[in-house]
Amino acid sequence: MDSDHHRRKRSPILSRRKLLLPCLSFFAFLVFVSPDCSFPLPPVPSSSLPSSFSTSRSLLQRLGRPDRSIRPPRLLVRDRVLFPDHVLLLVDSLLCPSHLLDCVYSGLTFSNSSEDERRRDLVLVEAALSVDGYGETGSVVRCPLPTPNSSFSPAADLRWRGGRDQDGRPSGVADAVLHNWEKLVYEAVVDGDTAVVFVKGLNLRPHRRSDPSPFTCHFGLKGEMTKAVSAAQEVIRCLLPRSVREANPAETLGDRVMIGVSHGSGRRAPVRDLIPSVARLVVSNRYSQERILRRKNRLCACTMVWNQAQFLREWILYHAWLGIERWFIYDNNSDDSTGEVIEELDSRGYNITRHSWPWIKTQEAGFSHCSLRAREECEWVGFFDVDEFFYLPYPTRNHKTLGIPGRGSLKSMVANISSSRKVAEIRTSCHSFGPSGLTARPPLGVTVGYTCRMQQPERHKSIVRTDAVDLSLLNEVHHFRLRDGYRYVNMPESVALVNHYKYQAWETFRSKFFRRVSTYVADWREHQNAGSKDRAPGLGTEAIEPADWRLRFCEVWDTQLRDFVMDNLAEPSTRTLPWQMIPPPPPPPVVVV
Repeated sequence: MDSDHHRRKRSPILSRRKLLLPCLSFFAFLVFVSPDCSFPLPPVPSSSLPSSFSTSRSLLQRLGRPDRSIRPPRLLVRDRVLFPDHVLLLVDSLLCPSHLLDCVYSGLTFSNSSEDERRRDLVLVEAALSVDGYGETGSVVRCPLPTPNSSFSPAADLRWRGGRDQDGRPSGVADAVLHNWEKLVYEAVVDGDTAVVFVKGLNLRPHRRSDPSPFTCHFGLKGEMTKAVSAAQEVIRCLLPRSVREANPAETLGDRVMIGVSHGSGRRAPVRDLIPSVARLVVSNRYSQERILRRKNRLCACTMVWNQAQFLREWILYHAWLGIERWFIYDNNSDDSTGEVIEELDSRGYNITRHSWPWIKTQEAGFSHCSLRAREECEWVGFFDVDEFFYLPYPTRNHKTLGIPGRGSLKSMVANISSSRKVAEIRTSCHSFGPSGLTARPPLGVTVGYTCRMQQPERHKSIVRTDAVDLSLLNEVHHFRLRDGYRYVNMPESVALVNHYKYQAWETFRSKFFRRVSTYVADWREHQNAGSKDRAPGLGTEAIEPADWRLRFCEVWDTQLRDFVMDNLAEPSTRTLPWQMIPPPPPPPVVVV
């Protein structure tokens, strides 16, 4: 057990060490830069840096003689992607926090200083919005868009805060084009002898498999081509070229992968369009060879989040109590403390991996990607959201009529179903809860605070056997398509349910629905799909709180999960729940001698 735990914790430690090296070099540069430096450097706010950085800085200050050879990591932008609300820069190095980086934009205007109107370059500098690790050795930097109708190009470059060359240009610039997110190859993963490629803008039929024959994959600078063997939604699967299969992975992984689309048929020669790409070929799980030697986790969970830090603790601690052993969190550009919460819980042994997923409106593709990553580690994976809680109505120790079993019950249910080799998906109905009369987020958590719901269940969520997912990886968020010969089972409501805290207090609801991550769910402010279940019935397209919002979606008072949580998870003497934030004790008084 101890050795397994040690191996499980190795990955976050390695990541922190790799991140520390470039940052340590840069902070050493900040400490030892000479007074005659050609550009000023701003003070670094210690409160915004990890403790490891402040410790490293203090060590550097005790080293004595400055090392003038230390320089910050080179900022080389590999690719740029234009999104509706920001520009994403892909950088081939691990970078420091965003407050140390500037986004630099070029513009062109004319000067009236002479009759011939000489041209001159303009430079706009804006602070980077955020920085995140991406892959094993890279980073993504999010930059704001220049003001509309301005003379500045959104094709941003990077520089360290205050750092500039003599001509005022960024300190490291690559000749990277600006890709439009509307049509782009954005991820590519090796899966056995195939490559799984993720493509935005194919416009394939949602939730159905498509004909793969028009599609081809093109690998690396040589452009080696193979045919697609499956196509669905945003996922194209192709055979790997022989040169890639037989070569050392270190020599081939990292090659750019493009997708070709053929037009025309019959005697007419097809015309093949190549979709632009920022995707580099990677393995689905860096530690798969090490982990495959260990026993697989029986039950894992995968979700995609955006700014859900305030809800993660309750969701993870509750479901860990029910038996989930491993967590895959796909972070879709959060700018709250999601990363810090995940790191804290992982350090406490909850076995969580945070995966930076910068691609907006791609929840289905993200779940397909996650099914590949989880396959070597997990027998079953549940795909559900942070506001959804499994609930198993069986007798408990004090509330015999409530009907929820104890610790590990969800894992036990999955183990029982695993005895049938033909059943590969467990579907559980969802009950949608409303604001329950509340006007603010409940302090004890959603499972305790929201107790009024709609009468009839709405949709379902699934737990899937990873080795039975269809080759296409086709999913509808709520369930996956299974390989031939496998089937799903619908759990009776008397055995298992999901409490979906969908319509919460207004401020929470508004922020959640302001930005949806699912590909096929429209922005609630747009005038389309007015009758969709993904909208709030009767709300329309305006983010204006209805006068009776706190009373809506309340047809049945249901306190069973609340009573179970308080009975089984609350600390007996204080009634404190595991996910409540307990403030740290005050620091000891300073004694002046």
